[in-house]
Formats: sequence, C-alpha cells, structure tokens
Amino acid sequence: MRLNHFLLNTGTALLLITTWAQATYRIETDRYTFHANSEKNRHAIALKYNNQILLTSPSEGLWSIGSDWKNGWPAQWQHTHPEKVKQIGEWLIFTGRLQVEQGKWLLQDAYRRWNDLIEVRRRWTWTGENMLEKCTLSIRWQAPQAGAHTLLPGICYYGNPSGAKTAENRRVPIFQGNPGESAVFEEHRYPIPFASLEWSDRNEFYGAALHSIPSAVPYHNQTDQWWSLGVIGKENASEITLLSGPCAMNGKPGFVKANQNRLLKYSDTWLNIAPGAVIEKTFYLEVYPVQSRGTGFQTPLHNAFHIFQPTYVDDLPNFSEILAAKYRFTKSRWHEDAESAGIRMYPHNNDYVMGWAGQSGAPGYALLILADILGDPEALNMARKILDHLATSPFNENGFLIRYNPDKNQWYGQDPISQGQAMEVFGRAILAGRQIEQIETSTWETFLKKACDIHADRILHKNWRPKSTNEGFWVSPLCKGYQLFGNETYKQAALKAVEHYGKRHLDMTEPYWGGTLDARCEDKEGAWAGFQAFLAMYELTREKKYLDWAEHAMDVVLTYTVYWDIDMPPGRLRDQNFKSRGWTVVSAQNQHLDVYGVLYTPEIYRMGQYLKREQLKKLAILMYRTCGQFIDPHGSQGEQLNHTNFVQGMNIQDVTQMRGTYNESWTVYWIAAHFLNAAAQFVEMGVPIFEN
Repeated sequence: MRLNHFLLNTGTALLLITTWAQATYRIETDRYTFHANSEKNRHAIALKYNNQILLTSPSEGLWSIGSDWKNGWPAQWQHTHPEKVKQIGEWLIFTGRLQVEQGKWLLQDAYRRWNDLIEVRRRWTWTGENMLEKCTLSIRWQAPQAGAHTLLPGICYYGNPSGAKTAENRRVPIFQGNPGESAVFEEHRYPIPFASLEWSDRNEFYGAALHSIPSAVPYHNQTDQWWSLGVIGKENASEITLLSGPCAMNGKPGFVKANQNRLLKYSDTWLNIAPGAVIEKTFYLEVYPVQSRGTGFQTPLHNAFHIFQPTYVDDLPNFSEILAAKYRFTKSRWHEDAESAGIRMYPHNNDYVMGWAGQSGAPGYALLILADILGDPEALNMARKILDHLATSPFNENGFLIRYNPDKNQWYGQDPISQGQAMEVFGRAILAGRQIEQIETSTWETFLKKACDIHADRILHKNWRPKSTNEGFWVSPLCKGYQLFGNETYKQAALKAVEHYGKRHLDMTEPYWGGTLDARCEDKEGAWAGFQAFLAMYELTREKKYLDWAEHAMDVVLTYTVYWDIDMPPGRLRDQNFKSRGWTVVSAQNQHLDVYGVLYTPEIYRMGQYLKREQLKKLAILMYRTCGQFIDPHGSQGEQLNHTNFVQGMNIQDVTQMRGTYNESWTVYWIAAHFLNAAAQFVEMGVPIFEN
C-alpha cells in the first residue's frame, strides 16, 4: 500500500479551530471546520460545514472501550473525554485516561489536515499489570441524522433495497439505519475501506465518511482477526464506527455473510491485551455538501483514490503475455463440426453461449482487430465462423435464443442480459468487419437488424417497465444499430431506455441492480449496464447530462473495485504473492473477487479522456493487467478468489478457513473473452497497450 500526501484546491473556505481554556489552535484547510469545544469538562469534537455540525464525537466521550462480551457483541462499555490538548507542528494532539477495574488506559488522538481530509492517528496504551481479556476498542463518529443513507463499498448500497426483496433477506446485507441496527464488516471485505453517509436537512444534502487504513488487529482472540468497519443506527444519529473485530448484519451480531445464500457465525472477536501494549489505528474523516440525492458517495470515492494510489503496474503481467495466454485458452475451447463452429462455455460440454456468461461471440469481434497482433492466420477465419453460426439463432417475440448445443444441433435459452451483450458484440464486429476486405458482414447485419427491431419495439411500447437495470445492456447496441443502419426507431428506443434508467437510479432510491444471472440484488454488472448505456448515449448525442450520468454509474461501478492490496493469510493467494488492487467484488450477494472489471476498462479509459482525469486512464490499465494474475500455463483462470470470509462453490464450513482460498474449477469462457474484448477496444482506441 502506498500513501501519497498532497493538496487539492476545492475553492471553499475550511478552518480547523480548537479552543481549550484560553488557548486557540487553528489549522486552515479548504472545505469545512474541524473544532473542539470545552463545556463542563466535556470536550466534544465536531466537523462543521457552513457552521452546521455534520460529524461529531459521541456525547458520552471521544474514546469508548468495551470490557466484556455478551450475546455475540461487546459489553460493559466505558467512555471518557480528552483532558489535555497541545499543538505540535501540524498536529493537534488530544490526551486522556480511562480507569477500568483491571487498570488504566492512556489515550491519544492526533489530528492534522491531509489533502481534503482530517487524518487521525489514535493510540491506546494499556498500563495495567495483568492481561485484559474480552476487550473491544472502538472509533466512533456520529452524523446528526438518524437513518442516513449508507454506502459501504461492495457491501451495502443505500440499504440494498432490491436485495431486500429476495425470498431470503440473508442473501445480502440490509441496513435501514433504525436505532440499534448494525452493519459492521471485516475491513478485508471492503474493496475500498470507507463508510459513507448521506442525508438531507431543509432540502439541502450533506455527507460524511470515515476512511480506514485497514489492518489485522493485535492481541486478537480469533485467528486472522481484523478491524471491522461499518455503521450503527442511533435514536437521533447515524454512527460510523471502527471496531477491533466485532461484526454484525441483518440483526445478527457475531455473524458474517460467508456463503452465497447464508450467514455463518463469526464471534468472540475480542482482544486479550498484554501489559504494556500499545495499539494504533490510522483513519481519515471528511464532511461535505452533496449536490443531489444519490451522489454523496462520490466524494469519498474520489478521495479514497488519493489515499491508496492503486495504479502501480510494474509488478503485474503485461498485455502481451495476457493476450497470448487468453488466445491459447480460446483455441482450447474451439469446437467445429459439419453443422457449426464456435467457442465452448465449459470444458465439460460443447454449448456455445452468447452474452453473459459464455461470451462465445466475443472472439468474433475481438479477433477481427487482434488477428495481426496475434500472428495467427486462422484468427480472422475463426472470427467469421463464430459470428456466421451465431447469426443463425432463431427468433421469437422476445428476441433470439442464446445457447446452442452442437451435439443436438439445437438452440435454446433466452434472457435480456445475454441478448444485449451479444448484440453489442455484433455491432462492434460489423463496424470492424466493414473495414476488412475478406470479411462479409451482411449476415451479421441481418441478424442485428432483426434483434434491434424486436427490442426497440418492445422498449417503445407504452407498458415497457423492466424489472431491473439488466435491459440497460440493449442501449449501446441500439445506438450502434442507429449508426450502422440509420433507423431512427433504434435511437428513440435507446433514448427512452436511458431516460428511464436515469430517473430510476441516479438518486439511488433504487441502486443499479440485477445485471447478473445468479444474484438478484445490487451488483456491479447492474451498475455497468447503466454506465455503458449512459456513455453510449453521450457518445451518440454529446449531451453533457449523459456524461454526468455516465460518471455517476461509473463511480458506482468503481465502488466494487479493490483500491488496495489486501494482506492474505497462508493459502494459495499468498503463495502466489497475489496483488488484489484492481480486481472487482461481484455483488452484495457474491462476495468474492473476479476479473469481470476487465470488460469495461476501455470505457473507464474513455471517461478519463472525456473528464480529463488521468487517474481513470491509469486505473483502467491497472484493472486489465492485475487480472492477468493467476493465469495458468494453459491460459486458464478460475472465477472465484476469496479475499474475505466468504466462499462460493467450495465446501468449506469454517469461516476462519475461507479467506485466501481459490476456486479454479469454474472456468467459464467469459474469463478469457473479456480480455480479448477489452484489448481489441484499446487497439481501436489507439491506446499504446503494448509499450510496457
């Protein structure tokens, strides 16, 4: 992990003022006011914006320590306030003491300005002569609004309202912010370790966030015990907290989401602290005005990038070796007989599956662009055969079928996600193929026109109301259909869909969801469907509002992207010195890492160009290259890397044995296809991907 320190110019005045007795301490920053008041020997610390308190230490004390454990949760809490303050250079240092039955704690907080944030280093020193058992340390900050909307990256999106509607709400974390409700998770579960709140007051929107520098906790009771981060509902407040291990979700203290469809017990996460122990934790605080409902998470997301600076790539595989491996794997899945030719989804059967999750059509586009780079004279012919056969898929009133069994010469299966993604491949292939003399695209064009006709008519019907964000995947191919064939109906349908999804998701009342086939909840693929749709409409119309919408959806997508290198316990991930930065968490339901983010790296790169943000371009390159880890000599990768206390498709029942494992048996073809697809787009965009 690399932490770079620098300043941003944000334009609004910010002061850090501390008054203690007759002394005044002042640190000037740019955005809000951080200050401490002394009243009746109780010293509350607060962060203000325009003289309005947005975040404060709890009224019972700046420091809170639990000395017992009951019913899966810390108990016997004691609190204390600072007794002294002094300024040393850029630091304001608060000190205090807490007497407990077994001895005395010495406590210290050090605050300074860092970038647009307040950096805090908290220190606990145990001076007791004996071991202090069943202890819990905490960091607590409260926003003055009960039930504030919460975003925990990769975990909880404004309460996960869509996931809450599933048959068993244990599938996903659910959080409404009611008094006593807790959503607290292991730091290593977070792709980006921050917790953010958003609320309104007199029609103005505000936000607050706590960023953590994640770490395993010393003097732990459980093996591989880390700090935990999350939110707790209070009667008149919403509390962001860091705890020294306790976890809770969905009304179950001492439980974590450890499987696709269930919670498992993870309790007794207290500390047993030795005499003389010194424990430290670094975190960052920020408060900010929010432009509109549903955008409060964007400020801490952008600041987290500056904290972790995740774009270093020199220790990662390069484009050339990744492409060579994925093309080798692609050829291993090639199947051809008298009736068909195509790419198999699995090693154990011959099915070709368009779109998510087989992506058998993707090489039909990608190999048109990459043939010369790959140096294989058969690549163009493979591309032609793939799309020629897929274009024979039969249609019905709901579009085309997406699965083909060559053993039975039979088509079957249908879903909107896969159709939209397959249509996108055909659109890209037609645009590329029209530039290649030996490629004939007329069959592909007939297929795409028919698909666009059916889905445009469906969207333009007065009763069209899609269940989730999944039908957003039709927007980009409809835009391409308009560009290719000039059919105004396609553009009108795409516009209607984009406006529908903008109204539905931008305020995060209903966060983007439903973009996967096996998780009915908030997920990065749903956010990607919105991102792709909004960006396609911007590139078609150049209307700035669609670029703004694309940025919002992209930022939701990026909250599923790992910004730091998660330290792994002994296991396969640690054995291979795994670097997690740039990988993506799947969804609020499926909490493992995958390489899916490779697919939309070209779009992130283009957003970097449109928004003039070099960091996005660098992040896109990182995301592609980091996912080249764990490619075996055959060019294969598994789908599931378990960075946290979660497994899917593995028979592990002990929560403490899950983290650091790797399931490489689920080798669906999309894992290779996305690398080819994205590389081809980078080449078309003129990005110099082969220079490093």
